[in-house]
Parts: sequence; structure tokens; C-alpha cells
Amino acid sequence: MSTTDIKQELHKYIDTGDDKFVKMFYEMAKAYVEQLRKDKMIAEGEEDIKSGRLHSQGEVQKMIEDWTKE
Repeated sequence: MSTTDIKQELHKYIDTGDDKFVKMFYEMAKAYVEQLRKDKMIAEGEEDIKSGRLHSQGEVQKMIEDWTKE
């Protein structure tokens, strides 16, 4: 079954689903997208570490102090 076919079938399920099904499907999809976002952030952070783009504890503390002054 192609991705297009699956999407069409999912639309049918959503269109005919009761409130409980639609809310459950929405929460599942939202959680999946949020996990993808977190995974991307982790991968970017790991790449920063490998590339040496780091800040010392003192530098971070100074950044925080500067943010709170604004």
C-alpha cells in the first residue's frame, strides 16, 4: 500500500470516526511530531558537542544574567 493510499484511508477513518477516536488519533499524531522535534534537537546538540560548539558553566551563567537584565 502506498503512502498516498494510506493517507486516503486515514482520512476516511477520521471522517467516520467518533469523537473519542478522532481525539485519540490527534493526540497520537501530536506526540509523534513532538518526538520528532525532540529527536532533531538532540541530534543537533550532539553535533554541536562533536564540533566543539560548547559553553562553559561560567559563560552560561553570564548569558542567563544578561537575559534577566533585559
